[in-house]
Amino acid sequence: MFPSPFQIESGAMQRLRQIPASQLLVGAIALAMSLYHMWIIVAGAPEALVFRGMHLLFALVLTFLIFRGSGGTGTKAGWLDYGWMVAAGAPIIYLFVNYDYLVNRIYYVDDLSYADMIFAVMLLICVIEATRRVIGLALPVTAAVFLIYALFISRVEPMRLLDQLFMTTEGIFGIPLSVSASYVMIFVLFGAFVERTGAGRLFMEFAMSIAGGSSGGPGKVAVISSSLFGTISGSAVANVMVTGTMTIPLMKRTGFRPAFAGGVEAVASTGGQIMPPIMGAAAFVLAEFLAVSYAQVTIWALIPAVLFYIACFGAVHFEARRQGLAGIPKADLPRMRDVLREQGHLFLPVLVILTMIYAGFSAPLAALAGTLACFPVAALRASSRVNVTFGNIIAALIDGARGTLAVALACACAGIVIGAISLTGLGIVFTQAVIGLAAQSLLLALILTMVAGILLGMGMPTTPAYIIMTALLVPALIKLGVVAPAAHMFAFYFAIMSAITPPVALAVYAAAGLAKSDIWDTGWASVKIGAAGFIVPFMFVYEPALLMIGDWPRIISAGLTAAAGSLMLAAGLHGFFLARATRLERLLLLCAAFTLIKPGWITDLVGLSMAVTVIALQWRRREKPAAPVAASPATTTANEPA
Repeated sequence: MFPSPFQIESGAMQRLRQIPASQLLVGAIALAMSLYHMWIIVAGAPEALVFRGMHLLFALVLTFLIFRGSGGTGTKAGWLDYGWMVAAGAPIIYLFVNYDYLVNRIYYVDDLSYADMIFAVMLLICVIEATRRVIGLALPVTAAVFLIYALFISRVEPMRLLDQLFMTTEGIFGIPLSVSASYVMIFVLFGAFVERTGAGRLFMEFAMSIAGGSSGGPGKVAVISSSLFGTISGSAVANVMVTGTMTIPLMKRTGFRPAFAGGVEAVASTGGQIMPPIMGAAAFVLAEFLAVSYAQVTIWALIPAVLFYIACFGAVHFEARRQGLAGIPKADLPRMRDVLREQGHLFLPVLVILTMIYAGFSAPLAALAGTLACFPVAALRASSRVNVTFGNIIAALIDGARGTLAVALACACAGIVIGAISLTGLGIVFTQAVIGLAAQSLLLALILTMVAGILLGMGMPTTPAYIIMTALLVPALIKLGVVAPAAHMFAFYFAIMSAITPPVALAVYAAAGLAKSDIWDTGWASVKIGAAGFIVPFMFVYEPALLMIGDWPRIISAGLTAAAGSLMLAAGLHGFFLARATRLERLLLLCAAFTLIKPGWITDLVGLSMAVTVIALQWRRREKPAAPVAASPATTTANEPA
């Protein structure tokens, strides 16, 4: 006998009553945030300050409800959290109510009222505190340092500083927050929808069918699946936690050292932020700063991303061959035909986005179309139809809003830094200092920028690290003759590479936890595996053809020699090419790598001759790949899940 509608309604109401009020409030606000941003893409965005203000208002309210302070207990927000929420919302609502006054006053000329100054200070404090709760101390401390510099070293009038940061779109409500509201929100929402339709399983089985049977197959599966998942997640740590739970134990069972397994996953997951078609959040900021389309950024990023993954894939292959590791038996692997027949339809939302972007539609509209296509596409096959439920759709909308919080607050806090830099002229001073230190040497300026990017990225997400580098360091590179796309991509890459650079490497921390390996061992393994990621940016600075800037013959030749150089680098670092390499052969491989990487036909010929020499030396003792052997759970550690 079926239950009556009244019984169903009664059961649903009972379950709702069991959920804490604060959780219901979080769900309702997160749902409203996602729906608001989806509607704005269709209906058109309001005035800049109103749109960015609404985005920040949602983010601040959700942050103080979700990331509770000492006053919150269990699943309930404390009274202090509600106080922070009210204090954060009041200044933005004040701007909305007094919008006519705001647009009619003359910035930097008309004095601020007492109410203006009070609400400005309130918003500054609330943004810094909310950012601290979500991403830690590094970025809030950086913002505080720049505020102190502006007030006490540059002697900027407090009223003028508050005017810049609160009453204009040159501070908190600046370009970074605009990018978060316009682009990041909808792409994070798309990622949440894709995850809820079960695409994670598709990525894993698709990668298994391609590379699972080759030498070190599970490691190559980690590279492929993490690159696929990374294109929709935009977060290295999230990527590690989703794909690493499956790939790391599998790599360990087939013989990879725990530290190496963790390093492979950390590097592959980090590379997802630079892999088109859907890159990390900072890529949208880059497009905004350079006033180009997002499609143009993906074109610039394509060859460097391919080089990064060629080196990563090569590192796994050569390490597996050196250790004599086999792949997974063919009988245990999914068949590509079956994977595509049962789950291949889940690729369609990504194809929708690609088609619309390259057809000339805006990136947000393309992402919205892809998002709306996710669940109808999942309903096409029985394998994914189980995920098409009303509850799953609501959960995806909530996940999307929650996933945006870190980026939204990082962008708002970075706006404080950018506002202080532009008001004090610190960017010009810093540019002159970098040029002075580099003594007109571009290489030294690039190294200084690389170090700064890694240091900044150690304590904060990619997006604010890139934004600060753009304000302080990129102008110096451009002044030294680097083309603007290459200068910005250089900063973008090193803001990302900090995720795998010890001592503070968030992707490594996550991967080491899953691999049950030492953090330092995993960190150095990551640096070794991802070595090409530290060299590729220098390559496209000196050879912009790698960004597809220039004529096609030069682009193709530069791409091919750089790809060969990336493989030689992986072979030299891991001590295997056709056979185990001697010290002389490793040296030749590394020298070949750097000469092939450096642009120019003379260095390319030198590099190729070195590579041919190694092939000749190793040809007689080349080693055959080990035959696939079924992985035994007995090879796992006592504490490792089978």
